[in-house]
Amino acid sequence: MVERYNPLEDEDDGESLLAYQRKRRGVTQEEMAAAILRLQDDIFIAGAELATAPEAADRLQDGVSRTTEGMVAELERLIDRYMAAVELPPKFVIPGGNRLSAQLDVARTVIRRAERRISELAEEGQLASETVIHFVNRASDLAFAMARYADVEDPALFEGRDRS
Repeated sequence: MVERYNPLEDEDDGESLLAYQRKRRGVTQEEMAAAILRLQDDIFIAGAELATAPEAADRLQDGVSRTTEGMVAELERLIDRYMAAVELPPKFVIPGGNRLSAQLDVARTVIRRAERRISELAEEGQLASETVIHFVNRASDLAFAMARYADVEDPALFEGRDRS
């Protein structure tokens, strides 16, 4: 059985990593800093939902203490925006073009871990709604998109696993 608070710990770690990146002097793009702050706030909303037992879900408020499909759609819009500015090859990308992108990748992996634990809660019937899973999945993809956007122009990073 998954402890209800295990995913919360992972989400908290991911949110804290995002805070660190937002406050780094290397983040000069105001738009990205604002997107990170919004993601942090939305992760708190997901945390509130996860901390609430399914039988108490009627006490939650959309967009305040419960994730919504609108929040998921906003993450998808941001993912598309950042990925439109990046040309990725059809293979794995080595993370870590610079400090910001490396830290965003660490946040992404922590958020992915939270997603796996939240999925286990869902399998055990411990979630009132699966929207939170969709939200966390998109949140980790947004961290990936922002990391690629923040990467320096380094062709070796995009060669990935190509060893021909």
